Amino acid sequence: MCHGSRDWHRGAIRALKRLNREKGFCVSVMMDTEGSQLLMADHGGVSSLKIEDGSEWLFTTEKFEGSRPFTIQVNFEGFSEGIVVGDELVIDGGMVTFEVVEKVGNDLRCKCTDSGLLLPRAKLSFWRDGVLVERNFGLPTLSTKDWADIEFGISEGIDFIAVSLVKDVDDIKHLKNYLARRSLDSIKVIAKIESLDSLKNLKEIVGASDGVMVARGDLGVQVPLEQIPAIQREITLLCRQLNKPVIVASQLLESMVEYPTPTRAEVADVSEAVRQYADALMLSAESAVGAFAEKSLSVLRMACGRMELWNREENQQKLLSQHQLAVSLPDRISEQICISAVEMANNLGVDAIFVYTKHGHMASLLSSNRPNPPIFAFTDNANARKSMNLYWGVIPIQLPLLDDMEENIKQTFNLMKSRNTVKPGDLVLVVSDSDLHGPFPAPSVFQSVQVRTIP
Repeated sequence: MCHGSRDWHRGAIRALKRLNREKGFCVSVMMDTEGSQLLMADHGGVSSLKIEDGSEWLFTTEKFEGSRPFTIQVNFEGFSEGIVVGDELVIDGGMVTFEVVEKVGNDLRCKCTDSGLLLPRAKLSFWRDGVLVERNFGLPTLSTKDWADIEFGISEGIDFIAVSLVKDVDDIKHLKNYLARRSLDSIKVIAKIESLDSLKNLKEIVGASDGVMVARGDLGVQVPLEQIPAIQREITLLCRQLNKPVIVASQLLESMVEYPTPTRAEVADVSEAVRQYADALMLSAESAVGAFAEKSLSVLRMACGRMELWNREENQQKLLSQHQLAVSLPDRISEQICISAVEMANNLGVDAIFVYTKHGHMASLLSSNRPNPPIFAFTDNANARKSMNLYWGVIPIQLPLLDDMEENIKQTFNLMKSRNTVKPGDLVLVVSDSDLHGPFPAPSVFQSVQVRTIP
């Protein structure tokens, strides 16, 4: 929410919802909070600005309209506190680097040591002897503006809130409790891992969240670049163990902001994220301001699809380690049913998995085991349908579910045949959940796994 006006966002959300209604799409809306911890630098222009090596610039908190020569505005009054001459000022994790040459009151005069492009509203950090200068400004994770943005998002019917600059588990619990008090549990909370604080409290944050985003761009502002791959792998592995959907974001195909084809290294980066079993990959500048937005998405889908095909051909799913999360007997039964169902689906070579669920829990368990066939999740709950969009391999479909499971199977078979998704003779693994007609998952479990042939 740090880019664009409310009116722009309102128009985009409503246009997307209109397409969902008119075309039968099921595209969810995620709102990204701005956060209040990062220092922002702005040159006052609307496009990128080339910073030349050796040029000197004044970083100031003075407010003024437009731009001034060799002057960059910083958004926080105390940004220079504790900074000394000789410290490094790094823009956007290394896009441009300066050396502090003079303190001028509360401002800093800096000399460019590594030239590059300065984007509007760029993020800055300070380093000393190769170590990040950590400072606590005492600001809350969710600012006053963030809360106003959240209210705006609620009024427009968003499905996910991605919380920027999460420090600890209380940040997530605070927002989730707020949503619960307003009976808005259907809005899922995604924790963005992009700071040293979030890495220190990673397991608790992941456990409390509905999902996680590895925000590599902002993470690179606070963490040396050579550590990012290992951190990404650690986060994705933990999310797999806790059955939390994980999104890998930022700079996946960065060169396609300006060029029609990605670098081979970028394609390898995308493939590695898929190999680590990320649930989703997210473009940023490539689709937001890039010259080849649609092609970027096409390239991303192609690279992901090819890597997932390789995983299936090499039977990599068997390398997935199983972690028992459930404690109660009903939940343990659900876990084991889904593990067994995926093994059956792969061994029998079925064409699809159909799961009938109200809240999406069984769909998430099936997804976490990465079956070869697609998972079609049928629900009569519109909110559950939107939240299941984040589960790998799940195609959520909303329709009325009946008390008679045979009738549910019959109507979904007919529906999917009419869409040419399945055809007579196809094998389908059918998984039914026990929570279809209760407001909450039932304390006793009556689930089943069947293999059916499409008539």
